Amino acid sequence: MGVMRGVPERQLSMSSLSTEDLIPSDHPIRRIRVVVDEVLAGMGAEFDGMHAAAGRRSVPPETLLKATVLMAMYSIRSERAFCERLNYDMLFKWFLDLAIDERAFDPTTFTKNRVRLLEHEIADRFFVAVVAQAKLRRYTSSRARNGRTRRTRRRRIPRRCCSASRTTPRRSCRTWGIC
Repeated sequence: MGVMRGVPERQLSMSSLSTEDLIPSDHPIRRIRVVVDEVLAGMGAEFDGMHAAAGRRSVPPETLLKATVLMAMYSIRSERAFCERLNYDMLFKWFLDLAIDERAFDPTTFTKNRVRLLEHEIADRFFVAVVAQAKLRRYTSSRARNGRTRRTRRRRIPRRCCSASRTTPRRSCRTWGIC
């Protein structure tokens, strides 16, 4: 009797494939990566002054700053969530110059190195320079995501007070805003 059920095939190794091949050439993050890499290249001497000459190798501060850019762009709320996503998101690995099969670094790396980056005020200078470069290249906009400009005020919608049909509270109304 023949069995029609298929057998799962093992995935092929992707060692000959690079993350560069996986990211579309017109993806907007490619432009952002160029800006970030240029800013980081100009800060090389500052990074050298932060680290001791001897000791264990650490995750490069450039990688941590680039990871922070990704966290801001993709609204990732925690370092732990970012590191988990880094294990399977090829775009993130490409942005951070990691190999496809390279494991994500430990989330505590952020905690341990944040103090060092803040002490030397590198993070502040990095983000100011990235934003300045993005503005020069017109990668930023004054328009909010919903299409309105930032200066546009929201129209106030009056609420009803608990007393009948009044739209403004009486002085004695204690439930204004709740009712």
